[in-house]
Amino acid sequence: MEKIFNTLIDSFIDNRVGIAENFLSEALAAHLKENLKALYKEKLLLSAGTGNDTLVVHNKLVRSDKIYWLDRSHHNIYENDFFDLMDRFVSYLNKTCYTGITGYEFHYALYEEGSFYKKHIDQFGNNPSRQYSMIMYLNADWMENDGGELCIHHSDNIQSITPLNGKSVFFKSSELEHEVMLTNKPRMSITGWLKIN
Repeated sequence: MEKIFNTLIDSFIDNRVGIAENFLSEALAAHLKENLKALYKEKLLLSAGTGNDTLVVHNKLVRSDKIYWLDRSHHNIYENDFFDLMDRFVSYLNKTCYTGITGYEFHYALYEEGSFYKKHIDQFGNNPSRQYSMIMYLNADWMENDGGELCIHHSDNIQSITPLNGKSVFFKSSELEHEVMLTNKPRMSITGWLKIN
């Protein structure tokens, strides 16, 4: 895994956006996708809002995805495998880059057909704890006309990232505006943030 971790970190250093294929193994991505589909079928996903605990706004003109927070207390073997992977990555990141990350939070995200998320920054204005944003995709056989690209707004260009299965994207939560373009079929991911207290 260290080779994949290094790919993610090195591409982040080079371009402010880290990208690594197969950060999630094919097997783990498949199991997490099945978890997400089961939660959706049971109507356990909630409409996502913007803001944090002190001010949450639900505006489907800004974002229209549905989410469900992962937690070790669920005692789900595949969620815990995911958390074990993140523990390894955070430990490696702290050891090699001295980032001082002390925690994280992740949720499943499902964009139904016709969903999107307008341009935004991930770090809250009243809480700087989110340091790095991470997205891991759960979409096999994604085609160009399926839409749903992650568009990251650099000062001189827009970087478009296809949400392909197993791929991970990594960037500073306070720096880069980004958006999820309109998706033409269900688009699934695990999305979250590496944090400091």
